[in-house]
Order: sequence, then structure tokens, then C-alpha cells
Amino acid sequence: MRFYFHEDAEREFDKAIEYYEGCRPGLGLEFAQEVYAAITRVVQFPKAWSPMSKNTRRCLVNRFPFGVIYRHRSNYIEVLAVGDLRRSPCYWQNR
Repeated sequence: MRFYFHEDAEREFDKAIEYYEGCRPGLGLEFAQEVYAAITRVVQFPKAWSPMSKNTRRCLVNRFPFGVIYRHRSNYIEVLAVGDLRRSPCYWQNR
């Protein structure tokens, strides 16, 4: 199964990588690796993670306060947000 980023999700993912890289060299890469590990878990087991709404679920990212919010389609995963869990929990719902 494939996955795709919503364009807003891709932007926020890139911003978070830049933020962590600015905190400590290499931390941005570590963050990206953890996000991709979460996406890999989602692709392998798309129905295993916590429902956020009728059509969306969230898989938590290890080591960082983020979650991958996604929609499971018949033959792909759409990543709607790489969400900072400290933000308003529903900011991504218009995607």
C-alpha cells in the first residue's frame, strides 16, 4: 500500500524538521525517521490506530509530541497532518 501527504501536512512536516534541526544538528533527521516509522506502521496496519473521527485515525510518533493523522482509502493512505499534539487538536479537519 502507498501513502501520500496532503500538501499542508507536507509543509508542516518540513517545518517541524527545520525546527528540530535548529534545536540540535541531526535532531531533524531523527524526527523525520520517527515520523516515517509511524507511517510505516500505519501502512502495515491501517485500522490499528486510534480513531479521531469517522474517517480518520492517529498514530503517535515515538520520542516526539506528534501524531500522524491519516485517512485510509481503499488502496492508499492519505496523511492529513503531522500534528503537533500541543496544538489545537482539530486544526487539520478542513483538509
